[in-house]
Amino acid sequence: MFLQKTKNFFFTDSYYVNSNFFYIRIYRWNPYLSLKPWFNIFPLKLQINSKFMILDLLFYIKNNFDSTLTFRRSCREGICGSCAMNINGLNSLACLNKFSLSNSQFLTIYPLPHFSIIKDLVCDLTNFYNQLRLIQPWLIRKENFKQEILQSKIDRFELDGLYECILCACCSSSCPSYWWNYQKYLGPAILLQAYKWLIDSRDFSKFMRIKFLNTKSRITKCHNITNCSQVCPKKLNPAKVINFLKYFSQF
Repeated sequence: MFLQKTKNFFFTDSYYVNSNFFYIRIYRWNPYLSLKPWFNIFPLKLQINSKFMILDLLFYIKNNFDSTLTFRRSCREGICGSCAMNINGLNSLACLNKFSLSNSQFLTIYPLPHFSIIKDLVCDLTNFYNQLRLIQPWLIRKENFKQEILQSKIDRFELDGLYECILCACCSSSCPSYWWNYQKYLGPAILLQAYKWLIDSRDFSKFMRIKFLNTKSRITKCHNITNCSQVCPKKLNPAKVINFLKYFSQF
C-alpha cells in the first residue's frame, strides 16, 4: 500500500505525549454484534508538517490498527463519490478532504447523517438510488437512434454545473427537508439530476419529466436552507437548480 511505503514520512516512533499527538475518533457499529454504536479513538503521533487526505488516515488505521474498520472507497480522485462521510461535522469526500496537524489535533468521522447504517462508515443508499431510477436518468427519444446525437456549443454549455454531480449524496444527507420527508421528497442530488435531463436539448420528454416532478412533495418540500450548496464537494449549487424546477413546475 502507498501508506506503508511512506508511513515514516507521516508518522514518528516517539511515544511521548506532546503537541504532535493526534486523536482520530471514528463511529463504529457492527450489525453482527449485540452492541450499541460506539466510538473508537486512535491516538497517532504525526510529523509536525504532515499533510494528508482523510482517506489515507483511514487506510493507515485499517492496515495497522483495526482491519475490521469498514468504509467505501474506489477512485481516490473525487470522481466516484464512494468515500462520502461526515468529517468534523461537515459532509465531504475523504479522498478530497485534506487534514493538517496545524489546524487541529482532533478529528471525528461519522457516516453520512440520517441514512441507515450497514456497518461502520457504510450507509445504505438503496432509497437514494431508487429515487434516481424514478427520474429516468437517460435520454428519451421518439425514435430509435443508431448514431451520435450532436449538440450545439450553447446547448452543451447549459449542462455545465450539472453534469459534474457524482451522486455522492453529501447534499441530500445534509438537507433537513430530506431527513424528514425522504420517502416523498427527492432531495437535492436527485433534483439536480432531474434538471440536467430536463434541459438537455437531446431529450424529447420534457413535459413528461415536468409532470412527474409537479407534485406537492417532490419539489416543494425544499425550504431553501442551502445546506446542499455549502457541502457539495464539486462546488455545485443544487439549491439554485431546485428554484428553477419550482418555476418550471408552474406551467
